[in-house]
Amino acid sequence: MNDRADDKRSPVSPSASTQVLQSEGPLEQLIHDPSPEVMRAVAMDPRLTEDLALSMLKRRDLTREALEALYKHKSLAKLRKVQLAIVVHPITPRHVTIPVIRHLYAFELMQVALTATVPADIKRAAEEAIVARLATVSAGERSELAKRGSGRVAAALLLDKEERIMQSALMNPQMTEMWIVKALKAGSGTELLAPAVCRQQKWSQRSDVKLALIANRHTPLARVVQFARELPLNAVRELPRSARLAPNVKACLKGALEDRAK
Repeated sequence: MNDRADDKRSPVSPSASTQVLQSEGPLEQLIHDPSPEVMRAVAMDPRLTEDLALSMLKRRDLTREALEALYKHKSLAKLRKVQLAIVVHPITPRHVTIPVIRHLYAFELMQVALTATVPADIKRAAEEAIVARLATVSAGERSELAKRGSGRVAAALLLDKEERIMQSALMNPQMTEMWIVKALKAGSGTELLAPAVCRQQKWSQRSDVKLALIANRHTPLARVVQFARELPLNAVRELPRSARLAPNVKACLKGALEDRAK
């Protein structure tokens, strides 16, 4: 509804279109014009080049109508730099951004997810697009995504089958306790992760991580006993009720509880 209302309020008048399309003045000047009518007409102009479009897309006062016109520009719409600039512009309409995201490469999507001015829902869409493609992404690309990607992307790579990639994800600056706990609770794929988290003092000292490690079948029994002794007594007592534990883990917990009761 708002989009339609905006269209009614900001039509491209014949005079504005004529000014842009037939002007003898250079587009280099017109791309900086403050008029919404001229902005949209310039964005539709077949003379518009990639460099001029990219310069125009740096404007934060660009209108939604101009952004939609750039998205529909026949000769520019398929250029990757233009596509990326349209997606990361803070006021690009969602119905424009989402279709463009589907055509971006993994590292372009990573840039979208890490750009501060991009709206949260668009970042989330970019992250989900990356995660959905991980099975078809090369090991080298996954390694870079694990090191430099957002927390959500790095979290997906905590379950990677290659240890170096999993380790890079674990060391990612965006990694949080929440993502590690969620990964440790995954049904499978934690064979490398659980022992690695146990070795990381940064994470293995967190209570929620300790609880998740105790419940994970790939955590060494010696660490299970250690964590059971370090955690609050009530939390350890609740574990057999709140998690599906292997018989040997239950036995360890029982022994730890008995030792603490003495």
